[in-house]
Amino acid sequence: MNKKALAALLTALPLATFSAPAFAADGECGSVTEAEMNWASAGVAAWVDKIILENGYGCDVTLVTGDTMPTFTSMNEKGEPDIAPELWVNAVKVALDKAVSEDRLVIAAEILKDGGEEGWWIPKYVADEHPEIKTVDDALAHPDLFPDPEEPSIGGVYNCPSGWNCQISTANRFKAHKAEEKGFKLVDTGSAAGLDGSIANAYESKKGWLGYYWAPTAILGKYPMVKLDAGVEGDKEAWDKCNSQADCVDPKPNAYPTSDVYTVVTKEFAENNAVAMDYLGKREWSNKTVGEFLAWQADNQGTNEDTAYYFLENYPDVWKAWLSDDVIKKVEDAL
Repeated sequence: MNKKALAALLTALPLATFSAPAFAADGECGSVTEAEMNWASAGVAAWVDKIILENGYGCDVTLVTGDTMPTFTSMNEKGEPDIAPELWVNAVKVALDKAVSEDRLVIAAEILKDGGEEGWWIPKYVADEHPEIKTVDDALAHPDLFPDPEEPSIGGVYNCPSGWNCQISTANRFKAHKAEEKGFKLVDTGSAAGLDGSIANAYESKKGWLGYYWAPTAILGKYPMVKLDAGVEGDKEAWDKCNSQADCVDPKPNAYPTSDVYTVVTKEFAENNAVAMDYLGKREWSNKTVGEFLAWQADNQGTNEDTAYYFLENYPDVWKAWLSDDVIKKVEDAL
């Protein structure tokens, strides 16, 4: 990342909402800043943390707008915010390893205990009608089945939202498989809502759709999709050094690795807030649980806060396993 791009990212962050660190006395929590990432599972996680930390531990939690690359960059360069609740590590593997080794960031816990799943997907009804399509190259051999939304005479591959690392990895896969030469163009979805809407629209009209998506998500629970095989063995080292990097000059076909999804905190926060760190170290959930409450959120148009309360009210066996009896009582009294 060049200095100009880095400056732009940092300028785009809502820095005014960050407060100076106010570390707690021993045995107390104090002020906490946490990124409310702009995808649902991470946004709900931030609100679950806020409700539990404030009501169970007496913390003062401020949520700030977050996104993968800007949040990671800000934490790595400026030490703000304190917590990224759900960081997909494949997106920043090399830089995160460096930040941990140089004592700027700390991996607090693995929030998705199943790991995250990424790849290119097609609708199940397309897969059922065309069982010969198993791999990425199989799909790219049929641009007619996956029309571009604005230029249906050619094929379209729906890209990841702007600002997410998967936008880079999808573009690199598009290049590695020579998709343009096979009659496709990369479709800019603009936002997570745009990407979700493209899948919903395809389902409503039973049209072909080919593009990037990930699990666990409400969309994949609501609209059955089939993940395409990469057609090659995964090479994690090549993925970290090239396929996931914006400056990858000559990407080769590669499989998305199963993603480690961690809660990451700044080193200064880890050393000065034992109360919050103890909670974060125990907080984890399964992809099945996340998919279920995200489906509720989608069906009920719930906010991240609404869904956090839904989770706390309907999945007590999950969150009570993270807490001591006295903290459980305080959280229950707040619901």
